[in-house]
Amino acid sequence: MRARFLTVDVFTDRRFAGNPLAVVVHAQGIDAARMQLIAREFGYPETVFVLPADDPAHLARLRIFTPAREVPFAGHPTIGAALVLAREGRITPDAHGRAQVVFEETAGAVPVTIAFEGARAVRAELTAPHRPSFGPRLEPAPIARALGLEPSDLVTGGPLPCIAACGFAFLMVELTSCAALSRARLDHEAARTLPEPAVYLFTRATGVRGIEVRARMLAPLLGVPEDPATGSAAAALAGVLAAAEPQNAGDFAWHIEQGAEMGRPSFLAAHARKEGGRVIEARVAGGAVPVMEGWIELG
Repeated sequence: MRARFLTVDVFTDRRFAGNPLAVVVHAQGIDAARMQLIAREFGYPETVFVLPADDPAHLARLRIFTPAREVPFAGHPTIGAALVLAREGRITPDAHGRAQVVFEETAGAVPVTIAFEGARAVRAELTAPHRPSFGPRLEPAPIARALGLEPSDLVTGGPLPCIAACGFAFLMVELTSCAALSRARLDHEAARTLPEPAVYLFTRATGVRGIEVRARMLAPLLGVPEDPATGSAAAALAGVLAAAEPQNAGDFAWHIEQGAEMGRPSFLAAHARKEGGRVIEARVAGGAVPVMEGWIELG
């Protein structure tokens, strides 16, 4: 038995940047234990397996694995899978050069809009499966210590640091500068002292016109020492930031750079919609470029 795969670099427009992803395009007959082994073999931050949807109105069911475990929702596998399936001919554009599909993920249904240039899919935008939410502000000193930083490196106004989610939870930590962002470190032992295994660090002091946020995501306990681009975290962050905006309604947007410290620059567009003073939706968009394709021997 063999399974076909393709790899893409997501949240970039050039190869060998962005976040690498393996997409197993026909994963029927592969059980969860074998999926985990395949994800570990690739060693990418995530590997996504495409299965038939339970609901015939949906395009496909996605199962997403890091090298260490399955996760209920993730951004770059969703964006990457959408663009791969479009390039495979399983998604076709309408007269306006767009297509709308829904993926089933463990966290829930994930709507995705794909933009085409002619017949070529160039960009996808997902809507997170849950409305963004975040918990109370956490004590900053233990978090700073776990990250090898000083408490003064953390921004502690408003709700931050806190746990935020819109399908997958992250410890959100705002830092004062790109220098502090670059200094942060997280090993397995320190990660076990934190309330969430996935830690999203960001600063708004980017010093770069057109980039409102620069970020890193560290999750050694998930088998991902550092992630070049994290769409689910970007969506959760958009919810946190939009909640702090004084306007009671509107669509808010941030351009996020991630992966610079790894030599894999990634660019994500994050949006959040607010109505009646509540954040009701978060979206993340980006592109992907093909890199490899082949077969996995399963027998």
